[in-house]
Amino acid sequence: MPTIPNDSPLELSPDLTVRGIRPPLRLRDFKLIAFDMDSTLINIECVDEIADAAGRKAEVAAITEAAMRGEITDYKESLRQRVALLKGVTEEQVAQVYRNRLRLNPGAAELVLACKSAGLKVLLVSGGFTYFSDRLRDRLGLDFARSNLLEVEGGQLTGRIVPQSWGDICDGAMKRETVLRTCSLIGCSPTQAIAMGDGANDLEMMGAVGLSVAYRAKPRVREQAKVAIDMGGLDRLLELFGAD
Repeated sequence: MPTIPNDSPLELSPDLTVRGIRPPLRLRDFKLIAFDMDSTLINIECVDEIADAAGRKAEVAAITEAAMRGEITDYKESLRQRVALLKGVTEEQVAQVYRNRLRLNPGAAELVLACKSAGLKVLLVSGGFTYFSDRLRDRLGLDFARSNLLEVEGGQLTGRIVPQSWGDICDGAMKRETVLRTCSLIGCSPTQAIAMGDGANDLEMMGAVGLSVAYRAKPRVREQAKVAIDMGGLDRLLELFGAD
């Protein structure tokens, strides 16, 4: 992959900046693209919107914002605190968040389709919840999805997260491990992977791959990514790639 010095950002067009690479690249040279979900692939932070049903959105959103900015170092504990505040929210209220509030970010479907057409596998790896990630996986035809499982009893959230076979909570370290394991599973090098995210818990996976992309991201994430998309849709990433 052609490179330029990491401290020499190149502005391709307004609100699209790259560093450490020299476009045009070839999309077919990559084998995997990994997306964060909340505020990256989709327009909302699901935990905040579920909290709205419990009348606790402001409280939960403040914790989410601090975690995404990297001001809270223990992501697992921050998520446990937020999920505890969701106790008593009904499954129907969670469903309403999916139906009424969740939207794909602009260009999401187009980017996924372009990547699949170029032969890439697509991974959704999230610190959010399976209720949303599994539906997005099926809706977009994604190859893999990993996120956290909310415990439900009697049709209501208990305020707890259910451990899964791979671990308890999908935090930054688990996102990185998931990307690396997926690379191994499909037989590619991490340098042949792309990772897109917006928050501090995405930095570990973004640092493990060949092409890291910050989408409307927090300042710390934007500064460390090879590509920063500040306006427009996710499909603006395709501006980096020439015709195969």
